Amino acid sequence: MPSIYVPGEPISNLKVCKYLKNNTNIKSIKMKKLKSILTGLVLLLIAVGVKAQTANADYFAGKWSVLLKGLPNGDTKMFFVLEKKDTTMTGVVQDSTGTEVAKIDKVELKENTATVYFSAQGYDVNLAMTKKDDDHVTGNLMGMFDAEGERVKVAK
Repeated sequence: MPSIYVPGEPISNLKVCKYLKNNTNIKSIKMKKLKSILTGLVLLLIAVGVKAQTANADYFAGKWSVLLKGLPNGDTKMFFVLEKKDTTMTGVVQDSTGTEVAKIDKVELKENTATVYFSAQGYDVNLAMTKKDDDHVTGNLMGMFDAEGERVKVAK
């Protein structure tokens, strides 16, 4: 007597029970393998994402001279000094003379873009900076005004 169900043979309760038991174990093993593989993929994606944000933080850290174009009072040059601290970034905004005008509230890093949030003249604003090359960024202020930036090289 075969231990599993064979199509075309008469079905007895014993055969059906053995068939279900054998197939349930196989399905259970396959599900465990699938769950393990999916868990591994999720952990890999998280690790890659953390590494990408660290690389972005390293790129954007430093002093940036940014020209904001088309503002109501004309084009304005500002400096954004960004510092990497552990897993976040902080910094200040300076006017063209180097005087601090605001503290940076938050910096969001995504792929090749850093969005800097700060307050200016009583308004909460943001500047999105996208990597152009090793020392240049492009972007916009509040999604309305174009911005071009260049890394300020510090003499050593």
